[in-house]
Amino acid sequence: MKKISVVVPCYNEENSIAKLYHVVTGIFAERLSQYDYDLILVDDYSSDQTRTIIRELCSKDRRVKAVFNAANFGFSRNVFNGLQEADGDAAFLVFGDLQDPPELLPEFVAQWEAGHTVVIGQKSASDESHVMNGLRRVYYKMIDILSDKPQIEEFNGFGLYDRKFIEVLRQIGDAEPYLKNVISEYAPGHATVEYHHRKSERGKSNFNFYRNYDFAMQGLTSSTKKLMRMATFIGAGLGIISAIYAISVLIRKLIYQDAFPAGMASIMVGVFLLGSIQLFFIGILGEYVLSINSKTTKKPRVVVGERINFTDAENPENNGDIKTDGEKRGDVYE
Repeated sequence: MKKISVVVPCYNEENSIAKLYHVVTGIFAERLSQYDYDLILVDDYSSDQTRTIIRELCSKDRRVKAVFNAANFGFSRNVFNGLQEADGDAAFLVFGDLQDPPELLPEFVAQWEAGHTVVIGQKSASDESHVMNGLRRVYYKMIDILSDKPQIEEFNGFGLYDRKFIEVLRQIGDAEPYLKNVISEYAPGHATVEYHHRKSERGKSNFNFYRNYDFAMQGLTSSTKKLMRMATFIGAGLGIISAIYAISVLIRKLIYQDAFPAGMASIMVGVFLLGSIQLFFIGILGEYVLSINSKTTKKPRVVVGERINFTDAENPENNGDIKTDGEKRGDVYE
């Protein structure tokens, strides 16, 4: 019997995690009874009652497993950690806020059984605000134009991944992984299931402006080199134009000595324009430096504080640690 590991990255999901459990167990009981499964809840140091609810679910159902991070490591790192905890023939990644419908799991499984190693969920519509949707579309178009590889629009990680692809993830040593780029590079032939993106069950997204900005910059710096090259070309172009203009002004000043009265307005406009361009590209350069620093710093991707309902046979292949029931540990994922 094939096994599907349902992986759920969690952060402050006290309003939705129990509902998600009932939805998933119902799907396997009614529509996917021919498959074995487990439900792996990976909590990224929630500050509400999420862990208490997860412990209750683990105590009444041995198929529910918990991974409690020792600190908050962020969205991307928690997702990567969660997928590497899966030991099934495939891992179904769905998020704890129920914005992405777990009810579509049978459709993902059908595509997987048809031979696709990766099946992604792609948003065809969304209940989010028009402003957020508009900003996201602009961002996707910008990334697609600048990127060296075709990018996946309206995709957040929701999908089903074969064990072979999970093994690929285990070989990636990046401390700040970006799943979308990994799929673009290593699974270009993925299948797609379209869905309607719902509002969060918690009422408010965990992604504030800063976290959205950080996530966007992570995608930008890991997707393209063109911005830095654009800065070089623009700088060189402006330098040539400035040199030509300076020579022109000098010649005209020598010929027509009274042709150029002092003009503070034109000088200020020029200074502010060039200064703005310089500051913009210095900021872009800083983002790349931060990205390089995070990727080259030898630090663990995630430190796991506790695992529940794992057995010795389910030893994580990526770090060699033994998982034990309810034992508090300091396991390190690199």
